[in-house]
Amino acid sequence: MATVTRENIGTLHDKIVVKLGKDDYMPSFEKQLKQYAKTANVPGFRKGMVPSGMMRKLYGQSIFNEEIIRSAGKKLEDYMQAEKLAIFAQPMILPSENRAPLDMNKPEDIDFTFEVGIKPEFEITAVKNHAKLTRYKIAVTDKMLDDELERIKRRYGNVDSQEVVTDKENLIYAAYENTDTNAEKIEDTAVLDKMPAKLKDMIMGKKPGDVIEFRPADVCSEEELQKFLQDPLKAGPEAAQQNYKLTITKVGHLVPEELGPELYAKVFQNVEVKDEADFRAKIKAELQREFDRIASERLQNEIFELLVHNTNITLPVPFLKRWMREGGEKPKSAQAVEEEFGSFEHQLRWQLISDKLMQENGISVDRAEIDKDIKTRVLAYFGLGADDEDEAPWMEGYMQKISQDEKMLDETYRRLLFGKLFLWLETQFTMEDKEIGEEEFFKLGSAHEAHHHHH
Repeated sequence: MATVTRENIGTLHDKIVVKLGKDDYMPSFEKQLKQYAKTANVPGFRKGMVPSGMMRKLYGQSIFNEEIIRSAGKKLEDYMQAEKLAIFAQPMILPSENRAPLDMNKPEDIDFTFEVGIKPEFEITAVKNHAKLTRYKIAVTDKMLDDELERIKRRYGNVDSQEVVTDKENLIYAAYENTDTNAEKIEDTAVLDKMPAKLKDMIMGKKPGDVIEFRPADVCSEEELQKFLQDPLKAGPEAAQQNYKLTITKVGHLVPEELGPELYAKVFQNVEVKDEADFRAKIKAELQREFDRIASERLQNEIFELLVHNTNITLPVPFLKRWMREGGEKPKSAQAVEEEFGSFEHQLRWQLISDKLMQENGISVDRAEIDKDIKTRVLAYFGLGADDEDEAPWMEGYMQKISQDEKMLDETYRRLLFGKLFLWLETQFTMEDKEIGEEEFFKLGSAHEAHHHHH
């Protein structure tokens, strides 16, 4: 009769011993062997007609080994269910030093030792005590709006050709050639002002067809060099000392688009824009939406870091490290485990916290919500609203195809689920709303730094 005993060997770290008597596994071994005989393909015998002695000799030992491990696993499973043990990952067999190999001709009592990491009980005090958080609102100033309008006017502007480079705002169309390696020419267009300072001086006053010879290291400051090698030159650090030839192919002058109905129609394609004031209002609303999204991401980061670092969770570290070493598809070195453990633990803490919050507060997502979200996003991509499904007769076929795409469904599910979780979480803290300027906002320290002090 099988017995299961359990003892504690560390923090949330237990050893479970499953003892099997031969009556626990022999009957199922004999049964498996008979089953296998019915379907085995052995050369020289018809299917199902292999003598049982031969079956035993050929396949018996491997079926015997499998059956014993399966029986031990089943007993362990039943025990953990009865005890309501919540564990991490899966149980790991502890190697036994002195066990003789299993032998089907000498069945005997066998014990297996498993180690398990037990999930901790914990309280999420930051939520329970409604911890204080700041919800930032980035104000869109007139200056930001003016800058954005300038950007839009330039983006939709026209380029006029000109004879000579006269202005730092000129567009320089150029071909770069490495004369040491004779690699292919690289075509590039850049605003003169964005080019390395010394090169800029060499180009000023030049005209299409003029050639400038240089070495990147000579025309770039240290800060400029790496960026210039990457783009436009698309070269490695060795190119810094090589010789280049730059041929100006065209000089352009950007004439920004005027504010007016033509520009409004280009920027807002399916929307009516009445006049300049209306255009400014719409651009401002878009800027505000984008800043609200950035501020909301920051708040979610704050919540994530606050919960991960300020929730007191004890973990079975030695078990988890062993599981990381041996539990994956490929074994890892102890050094790799040490290097990866910090971020693994961070994620694991978040998983425990988010699972507990979702379970206790009934936060979930069903299939209909996933489908609706995918449809809405596809319609929006084609400039259609959620009510315009009649205009998309292909939608049904598309959704059938999507229902096979596990990755897309899973990503949508997780995005919606965590979206709901964060919406709920934002109602659980004591929020102080604070208006802030754009520069000041981007100077705020990262949420990770602010809360990273539990190690």
